[in-house]
Amino acid sequence: MKIAGTATAETLLAPKIYALAAGQATPAAPIAANDHIQFALIGAGIQGQGDTKVAVQVPGVKLVAVADCYDGRLERSKELWGNDIFTTRDYKEILARKDIDAVLIATPDHWHKQAAIDAMNAGKDVYCEKPMIHLYSDGPEMIETAHKTNRIIQVGSQRVSSMIYAKAKELLASGAIGQLNMVTARWDRNSSLGAWNYTVPLDASTETCDWPRFQGSAPKIPFDADHFFQWRKWKAYGSGVAGDLFVHLFSGTHFITGTNGPTRAMATGGLRFWKDGRDVPDVMLGLFDYQEGFNLSLRVNFVDGGEESEGLIFTGSEGTMEIGGNAVSVNRVPLQKDPGYIVGTFPEAMQKRIIESYREKYPTSHPSGTPSPGYEKYVAPAGYSDSYDHFNNFFSSVRTRKPVVEDAVFGFRAAGAALLSNLSMERGEVVKWNPDAMKLV
Repeated sequence: MKIAGTATAETLLAPKIYALAAGQATPAAPIAANDHIQFALIGAGIQGQGDTKVAVQVPGVKLVAVADCYDGRLERSKELWGNDIFTTRDYKEILARKDIDAVLIATPDHWHKQAAIDAMNAGKDVYCEKPMIHLYSDGPEMIETAHKTNRIIQVGSQRVSSMIYAKAKELLASGAIGQLNMVTARWDRNSSLGAWNYTVPLDASTETCDWPRFQGSAPKIPFDADHFFQWRKWKAYGSGVAGDLFVHLFSGTHFITGTNGPTRAMATGGLRFWKDGRDVPDVMLGLFDYQEGFNLSLRVNFVDGGEESEGLIFTGSEGTMEIGGNAVSVNRVPLQKDPGYIVGTFPEAMQKRIIESYREKYPTSHPSGTPSPGYEKYVAPAGYSDSYDHFNNFFSSVRTRKPVVEDAVFGFRAAGAALLSNLSMERGEVVKWNPDAMKLV
């Protein structure tokens, strides 16, 4: 990673702003025709199609098949990627094909485990959207299958591949903000679409939608188009704001700090505004203890009264580091070396004795040398996409068989931590988690 200054300081104390650039010592070698990766999309909804539009930009990668339970999305896939794309409602038809190297799983959460395990057992590498799990029992099964089959599996929290988060990790490790004691993160929204009220197509029916296949392991109910197209609103298929958004904040925090996860969690919240039949909260607050000696505070609010806002603030003993948009900034306000004194309420004689003793211990000093900048900011290039980097990392691992940046263990620890919030709200109590063993306590 190369860093180039883009601002001239007018004074020694002026803020410093730097442009981040992904450095590459030599141009990438051309990819041979027989080294192309052919992949398939399983779950062609909003996230799946969005992911695929980025994935196909990676050199040497081709989409050859799509599976989805709604016919309209299969038709749309052909419009986007060509009539020669193989489409099916049954993803197992895709897994049976020998010409497919990897699959991108962007199904509802309750299908992640089964689709991933089936794919790995069929010899396919897997990119699985977050959260990796829907139930805690999913994690060990997915990890074991990856080991047993020697398949690559990458979980889709793209911040783990971000140059912004890599810089934040470097800054924290360098002591830029001193000793970390708290992380505060948020992801707020204020729109109907942001609250998962996705558009339902006019032809939604049992003819165009494979409702039994969609339901899978979920409780069986009559066909409901809202459940099918707005599935995040029900815990039978999704994991609420914790699985959709908290997990991104956990992934970023865990990557930057190098932690395995929290040990204790407590959460509160409720359904405050979007009372449309959903059974998951639209406001959630979570507090988490980490064995490394810091606390994490998370918030998601789907009725925040302003523009969508996402960000993390890392607070240390000598400053703060904030990630927002495509930038990371550091603001240093170190503790004074001298503890100071308050003596005005004491008799004058006592004041004099205390001040004399204090000055013996803390002589008046006169700083010298160049002052450290109080504020620094590192900005990614315009148009930078961490999603592209995440897919590039995945396909590189598929090609080289080297470890991915976000494997099933990392993915389970991030999702397992996030889902503690749901568990805490359901139980109405603090819940405990062993982040190393990846087990509830």
